[in-house]
Amino acid sequence: MLEPFRAILDGEEMPPPGSAAPSEEELTRALQVMLKSQCIYAATTGIGRSYELARHYAPFFRDYFACLGYRFEVAHRDQMVFLALPPDGVRHDAQGERLRKDETLVLLALRLAYEEGLRDHRVSTDGTVECTTDDIADAIRSAARTEPPDEARLIEILRLFARKGALRLGERDRAERVTPLMVMPGITVLSPDAWMDQVRAWASAGEGRGA
Repeated sequence: MLEPFRAILDGEEMPPPGSAAPSEEELTRALQVMLKSQCIYAATTGIGRSYELARHYAPFFRDYFACLGYRFEVAHRDQMVFLALPPDGVRHDAQGERLRKDETLVLLALRLAYEEGLRDHRVSTDGTVECTTDDIADAIRSAARTEPPDEARLIEILRLFARKGALRLGERDRAERVTPLMVMPGITVLSPDAWMDQVRAWASAGEGRGA
């Protein structure tokens, strides 16, 4: 990987249109941003040229992350680049830490909210679906037959997934005590279909036990 990395820095690989070849700091930052965030977008703030570099130098990013066991993908329609994580097998990275029960339920509810938005044609031009924290709480009650986390914990969990590119949080309405959310295409990366099937089965089993 050192030779392709150096080739990009030296300009041997064609730089992005209208831009110079990245510096070592910029390219390193882009790799680190991908590892930390998992899903990044053209509109993601605070990441410099990371999205532009990851998209333009996709073959390098794909090979680099393949060495780490990830699948790097570019979703042009959603202006998103992301890392698809291994569905099974032994994991040794921070991403592999198991979610807590309440985190799992919130992720499930976010995916369900996104699916509902797709089904009802409520998807914006940038691929997002709008909902609120009340909608997420209701989805947990409906899907898992259990009470959602309290408001403070729910916001904490939502911020965790926001850092992974699954959603954006709006400004809380203090009168209504509700926070608007924009669920983003990255939710399908964090909660792939196989994972959804497992969680639905787990939630159903819990309901059958009276959990």
